[in-house]
Amino acid sequence: MIKHPSWTNTSSIPTVAPMTSCSIAVVYHSGSGHTRVQAEAAFDGAASVEDASAHLISVDAAGQVDDVGWDLLDAADAIILGAPTYMAGPSAPFKTFLDATSARWAEQRWCDKLAAGFTNSAGLSGDKLATLQQLALFAMQHGMIWIGLGLLPGNHTSGGSPDDLNRLAAFLGAMAQSNADEGPQLVPPPADRRTAQHLGRRVALLAAELRTARAVVAEVGS
Repeated sequence: MIKHPSWTNTSSIPTVAPMTSCSIAVVYHSGSGHTRVQAEAAFDGAASVEDASAHLISVDAAGQVDDVGWDLLDAADAIILGAPTYMAGPSAPFKTFLDATSARWAEQRWCDKLAAGFTNSAGLSGDKLATLQQLALFAMQHGMIWIGLGLLPGNHTSGGSPDDLNRLAAFLGAMAQSNADEGPQLVPPPADRRTAQHLGRRVALLAAELRTARAVVAEVGS
């Protein structure tokens, strides 16, 4: 509960009407299906939160999102961005999508939405951090609030395991690794899927809390 100096006793605490669920949009591009698996895991995590509705939006090979997708993005309380890491950055179709938001950037239409990101590559490192940094900078240009992974690193001690949550020791967002010679039915492995699921749930929980807090502040100011 947010406290306010004017609340001298419990009877003075404003009553906030029940909120509609917050909306989480997971928008992604996937070249070979591996990043789609990661996106679906993030979606499942967001959808597991009672006060959240989740939406999965695919960016096509031309970098396009349909009108319904744009409407969902504009209405979302939080946007989770995902793309494979190709040549030290997000895939070209996803970069095309990012560039297509310039009119929204000029109006700061997405300002104060929550944002987060995930990426996948074949290499254990694969320079995935560069992709997450670009996604975070994109969110900052839009005036969004970036949400990190919120996990300690896994698999970084002699007692660790590749099955650990956050086995790739990321902080800025969720990372996944998929062997180049295996399909999306096998990789990314379960640990990376659970890590993306954790990120989706974390974002949805924070979005629900922020939506409620903003309603309380608006009630106090009215």
